[in-house]
Amino acid sequence: MSDWLKRFLPFLSLIALCAIIPLAEYFILGHDSKFLTAGNLAAIARQTAVITIMAMGMTMVMVSGGIDLSVGSIVGLSSVVGAMAMASGTPVLGGFLICLAVGAACGWLNGAAVNLLKIPAFIVTLGGMGIYRGLGLYICDGNAVVGLPQSAGYLAEKTFLGFIPLPLLIVIAIALIVHFVLSQTQLGRYCYAMGSNLEAARYAGIRVSRYQIMYYAILGALSGLAGAIETSRTVTGQPNGGEGYELNVIAAVVIGGGSLSGGQGTVVGTIIGSLIMGVLANGGNLLQISPFIQKIVIGAVIVLAVTFDEFQRRRVESTEA
Repeated sequence: MSDWLKRFLPFLSLIALCAIIPLAEYFILGHDSKFLTAGNLAAIARQTAVITIMAMGMTMVMVSGGIDLSVGSIVGLSSVVGAMAMASGTPVLGGFLICLAVGAACGWLNGAAVNLLKIPAFIVTLGGMGIYRGLGLYICDGNAVVGLPQSAGYLAEKTFLGFIPLPLLIVIAIALIVHFVLSQTQLGRYCYAMGSNLEAARYAGIRVSRYQIMYYAILGALSGLAGAIETSRTVTGQPNGGEGYELNVIAAVVIGGGSLSGGQGTVVGTIIGSLIMGVLANGGNLLQISPFIQKIVIGAVIVLAVTFDEFQRRRVESTEA
């Protein structure tokens, strides 16, 4: 019963939010719901796309037992480098690919540092957060990169069938790929094995260092893609882009059933966790709730999710003992 609850509680919570917010609009504000309109749902999809894309990469890293606090800074750095390339004449597609390459390189460096320095990933990526943010600010002197072609806005603004945002299609494509990798490939099986017991994975012959670096590089590449979408959204390169995203990304994984201890997490759960935060923020704005109160609520949700995960882990350990 507890396993069932842990698996479906995020989904049930999302359904409850989607039912409560329209009712609150009607009874508290006295007007028909704007929450369930096609335009508002499309806005939620756009707003959560960047966090969801990064969170799917973070799922792989956290399932393997790691964590990365530098993803927000990678978004800002990749945005600046890609925007500078486009402003200097590089084709838009080339600029977006540069964003991905910068992100993948940063992720690879994080994974390599974790393995070479033999210190906790929390410390390594905390340092990386400052290094990548400072580098992004330095190369553009702290100013936004402008002068990009208007076609750079295609990635964020393009819609299909008149209402389906392109970022949503990108999220779906990446979700299918990451889900397949985690559930059907050696890379995914090793990810869960390493997160469940790293030493046992080593003794089983898994080349732990190689796979850890791969997980961080994948997360970095997805953070670079998020930087490309952020660049497209504003048609500028923002050195402060992605600031604070790392907390939202980790929260999406944890709320969706992932564990900070490793060995647990799914793509579907992560998507639901990201949507819960997006719906809370959107619903709070529609209900005219103070953004400060919204931060308190989201913080409380994160603490409850981690507390529930820890409670479940201790129950399993006591049962096995």
